[in-house]
Amino acid sequence: MKEPIKKYFKVGLIAFMAYPSMAKGEDPNTYDNIRRIAADDYFDAIEVNWIKDAETRKKVAKLLTDSHITVCYGGQPRHLTTGFNANHLDEAERQKAEATLIEAIDEAEQLGSKGIAFLSGKWQKETKDQSYAQLLKTTRNLCDYAKKKNMNVELEVFDYDIAKQSLIGPAPYAAQFAAEIRNTHNNFGLLIDLSHIPMTHEKSEFVVRTLRPYLTHFHIGNTVCEDPAALGYGDEHQRFGFPNGSNDTPQVLDFLRVLKNEGFFNAEDPYVLSFEVKPFKDEDPEIIIANAKRVLNRAWALLED
Repeated sequence: MKEPIKKYFKVGLIAFMAYPSMAKGEDPNTYDNIRRIAADDYFDAIEVNWIKDAETRKKVAKLLTDSHITVCYGGQPRHLTTGFNANHLDEAERQKAEATLIEAIDEAEQLGSKGIAFLSGKWQKETKDQSYAQLLKTTRNLCDYAKKKNMNVELEVFDYDIAKQSLIGPAPYAAQFAAEIRNTHNNFGLLIDLSHIPMTHEKSEFVVRTLRPYLTHFHIGNTVCEDPAALGYGDEHQRFGFPNGSNDTPQVLDFLRVLKNEGFFNAEDPYVLSFEVKPFKDEDPEIIIANAKRVLNRAWALLED
């Protein structure tokens, strides 16, 4: 493309993936990590998660306001690090999962985000319909609460049979779920991640076309999901170029082509397109971030006008 990517997307970084020590909301380096991202004008958006210390959260909120960066809030770690399940069949457990996401909406508001993202929980084949009903309940309650604050709720589509084994799920099932929520709540959307598309045994074109009316947010990254014996198998968001990875520059280019063809290049109100990349073992986060930038820059340069 001759035009810069910033015309059509707010390029972001998921802070708590690039710096995975932040996942539990207690990293003493949280402020410095977020400052480093906010100081890099390659990024127009940043995705943060819970910050348990109130003083640190206050400092981060001011930093983000000062930086004029779009803030997104990932509620996923509140479940992934605790075992909470938004579609738990036990109502008391479902309510615990919902309660922490209600807290997430309040915290997201404090940090300047216009909404939160979360994920569905694990499920069993014999109780799938009950899990679905529980997830509808959680999501509608979150949307009700967020609506009072003029905020949005996004559900991220994950794998259903490899790593996270989340209820939502393959694209057609995600579309069914989103349609039901949109019937009652217009502040709901779906978030898709290029890293998860190979894990749901689908292709970018199929996923984007199937979910098109409901998509509000995008992630790009890599995964190792073909060989269970391979190093790093599962939902680990390895750097591009990682051995046995499913995504690299050609797949990012294909994803961009699909988004372009399906009308997601919006100069008036750009979508957030964030890197979800995570250092593997002792890899340097700064190098992994630079790696991701190079891949996106190359893919964008190859994209046809």
